[in-house]
Amino acid sequence: MYRVACLILIIVFSGTFSRVSYSGDSAKSNIIIIPLNNWSSQRVLSQVVGNLIKKMGRKVVYQNISANDQWGALRKGIVHLQIEVWQPSMAQPFTEMLENQFIVDLGKHSAVVREDWWYPDYVEEKCPDLPKWRAINHCAHLFASDENINQGVYYTGPWDYGDADLIRALNLKFVIKRLADDKNLWRQLKAATSKRQPIMLLNWTPNWTDVRLQGKFVEFPEYTTECESDPSWGENKNLAKDCGNPIKGWLKKAGWTGLEKASPCIYQLMKRIDLNNEMIAEASALIIADGFSEAEAAKRWMFKYQNTIEEWLNFTCQQGISH
Repeated sequence: MYRVACLILIIVFSGTFSRVSYSGDSAKSNIIIIPLNNWSSQRVLSQVVGNLIKKMGRKVVYQNISANDQWGALRKGIVHLQIEVWQPSMAQPFTEMLENQFIVDLGKHSAVVREDWWYPDYVEEKCPDLPKWRAINHCAHLFASDENINQGVYYTGPWDYGDADLIRALNLKFVIKRLADDKNLWRQLKAATSKRQPIMLLNWTPNWTDVRLQGKFVEFPEYTTECESDPSWGENKNLAKDCGNPIKGWLKKAGWTGLEKASPCIYQLMKRIDLNNEMIAEASALIIADGFSEAEAAKRWMFKYQNTIEEWLNFTCQQGISH
């Protein structure tokens, strides 16, 4: 092991960070592979992390990969870390991988998350009983489409939230329209809001809508663990999943089991990174609302939060020897 003077201080000048010199494995140019998933905040913040790792003297490669496929890649070290693990959509695979010691838990962010059915505030003008969940059946016709004139359409992405189970368990008059990624989801939302048309879609917080577009989550029966597995719980005594997602979910970080040994400084950096709701919402807004590229959004985000980044990087570590 090589002792590294890793009191890493960021100096911002003309939008760039100072170069940090490292001995040990960084000198041999090991590559850190970071997954890029299909929602904007994760992609921007992954590039923020990548920029910090580059300043630590390491090469970074980004790998486009779905949230579902990333678990096997993390287990095998095909990718090395994940900055955003959302409880509502990822708790099950994350927990299973941890229990089998296939990945490591790199800590929890300060951010409190929610992912569920959502609509813009103006929809309440035509469906005033919202956000109560029973109202969406009374108002299902408002969310119909030319292809589905008798049922409401719920727009979502490629992620699995068990929405089909929810629709069955609560007998909702909705069909699911699954889109490729969050960009397609927001195009659908922007098209509807430009005409003040009712729309029901998956949304989450923190997200760009927190700071740019007012709306509400549908208030389904409150989530409990029993709802997931016990059909006798809740509204429907014959089917499970008759509740919404957790309303105060956690957001965590995950890593390859070999990360600490191979890259102890990067491992410690990941443990120190702590994102709050505003920081994640801003990362998303820079892409979706402001139209910046991912690389430019990462650069602007780093400038805005430079003081926080300096705190993250102010630590001492022992750098490992590359293999």
